[in-house]
Amino acid sequence: KSLSGDRVLFSATVIVYDLNDDKEYRYQIVGGVDGDPEQGRVSYQSPIARALVGKEVGDEVNVKLPSGIRTLEILEVIFE
Repeated sequence: KSLSGDRVLFSATVIVYDLNDDKEYRYQIVGGVDGDPEQGRVSYQSPIARALVGKEVGDEVNVKLPSGIRTLEILEVIFE
C-alpha cells in the first residue's frame, strides 16, 4: 500500500516540473549512500533534496546547482 501526502519528507518520491527546461522529473529522496541521480535517487544531503524537503505540492523552489539555479514546481508526493 502506498501512502500519499502533500509534504515532502525523507524517502518520498517527488514529481517536479522544471520551469527552466519544461520537463518533469521524478526524484526519490534516499540516504547518503543510496543516492544514484541517474536512477532518480537523490541523497537527502543533495541540493535538490534539501530544497524539496518540508515543502508541499504546489510550492516552487529554487535549487542552486553547478549548472545554475533551477526552479522546480512540486506536482506530486508519493510514499511507496
